[in-house]
Amino acid sequence: MNVAEIIRFALRGVAATKLRSALTMLGILIGVASVILLVAVGNGSAKAVSDRIAALGTSTLTVMPAARGSTGGLTLDVANALADPVLAPDVRSVSPVVSTAATVAYGSSSREVSSFLGTTPGYFAASNTPVGSGAAFSADDTTQGRRVVVIGQTVAQDLFPGADPVGEQVTVGGSLFTVSGVLAAKSSPDGGSDADDIAIAPITAVRQVLTGYGALSSILVEAAGPGTVAAVTSQIATILDQRVPASSGGTAGYRIRSASQLLRTQTETADTFTTLLGAVAAISLLVGGIGITNIMLVTVTERTREIGIRKALGAPRRTIATQFLIEATLLSFLGGGLGVAAALIGANFTIAGVTPIVVPSSVALALGVSVVIGLFFGGLPAARAARLHPIDALRYE
Repeated sequence: MNVAEIIRFALRGVAATKLRSALTMLGILIGVASVILLVAVGNGSAKAVSDRIAALGTSTLTVMPAARGSTGGLTLDVANALADPVLAPDVRSVSPVVSTAATVAYGSSSREVSSFLGTTPGYFAASNTPVGSGAAFSADDTTQGRRVVVIGQTVAQDLFPGADPVGEQVTVGGSLFTVSGVLAAKSSPDGGSDADDIAIAPITAVRQVLTGYGALSSILVEAAGPGTVAAVTSQIATILDQRVPASSGGTAGYRIRSASQLLRTQTETADTFTTLLGAVAAISLLVGGIGITNIMLVTVTERTREIGIRKALGAPRRTIATQFLIEATLLSFLGGGLGVAAALIGANFTIAGVTPIVVPSSVALALGVSVVIGLFFGGLPAARAARLHPIDALRYE
């Protein structure tokens, strides 16, 4: 019996019990689709977070107090020292930042803005926060302490629905601020705070009206380029060590965080998360393989007399084993192919707020594993069929 005939017999065996074969393939289908889709969701989530971090600017660093909620020793003098062209030649710009929450009111409408920032004009470029309409405030506005403000999209929509807010006056902390511009819309982390719930004003005006003249919340430092981030980190650390008092434990009174560090940490976390998702989904593939073993054992039992007749007619053990092995592999391969198709269709939809990104390697791996599962789990039933003695098989009822 040649290979073509063996394959034909295997196809007949699979087609003889259509419902049973379909249910067996369903287990493999679910496993393969789960692996591909969960890995795609992990990759999609990682890319979304990476894009948001990259949007912050990979050449920016943020200096903050060492302890959360600590006043620290970050002052305007410290910020000015970081812009020293001699001690920090690779620093492009320095933006001191004070941050607070504030109620912004217009007419009868008001909104609690979670992030009301006071800073300098360089902040917009350094933090990749472009103005969508109107204009940002100027260095002269900062020097003169003019009460102008640039608001985020969410604030603009709540206070000025259907209207242009540029040029209008809002009340903040009992003082009037003129809206000079509206920020371009920014994406927000899934389930996190609204990135457009923000307002930015000159630091001098914000300190006069809202925060007082205490320490800064942070200092945003822009390096000359991504390749100089490490050099800038060293340069500003040297300046900060001299100007920011150490904590009571003797450790530095500040911490430096860069977007590149966040991106590296996020990438490592995302890789672990994606691997975990793939491993969990792979369990369903294992369950599908066990299902193949179970079904093929039942099939061998049901076709015992057929096996006996074929062996009596001279079919060798290898031919019998190959036929049942092909049947098991065929069920696994067809189920895997349908699983790939289901995963590719499912990847066109948003899952848990994430747009899945299907990786070709995950498709090849899942389909390959499904075939290996067919060969592995089909081996036991195939071997059992091949070992049947012709006389015992013919006597089987």
